[in-house]
Amino acid sequence: MQRIKICSISFQTILFLLILVPSFWLNIDAATCKPNEKIREKRSHCSKEKVPSHGTKAVLTLNSFEKGGDGGGPSECDGKFHSDNTLIVALSTRWYNHGKRCHHKINIFGNGRRVSVVVVDECDSTRGCHNNIVDASKAVWEALGVPKKDWGELDVFWSDA
Repeated sequence: MQRIKICSISFQTILFLLILVPSFWLNIDAATCKPNEKIREKRSHCSKEKVPSHGTKAVLTLNSFEKGGDGGGPSECDGKFHSDNTLIVALSTRWYNHGKRCHHKINIFGNGRRVSVVVVDECDSTRGCHNNIVDASKAVWEALGVPKKDWGELDVFWSDA
């Protein structure tokens, strides 16, 4: 009888430890994340990026909207050139939607930040622009806090503002 009682106590102790220890680690991992941050993967490190409740995945690229810049001609929305120091973008053809987003604001979520920008141009998918591009001025890259050495392509989410 005593042997059964000892086995029962050992089993209960082991079961208790199996439940307690993982719970302890989960609490530590969860405590390192702030509200509105998500835990990525099973390594339990927090993303500083506030994940939008809804949004469209895209690739942010760098573009110049100034005369003589690498963007080519004037913007599709207004036929003008724009300063690269303004928060502006060109959207891939499908998102540009025949100009329906011209001069409308969109939110871009990337590098742990959110920035509100104005659509001024189309990144023409019939002329080599991929179907998932948000082509941004240098001001957008700066507002997102991306180090200049990393400018070029960045995975982002965007949504209508």
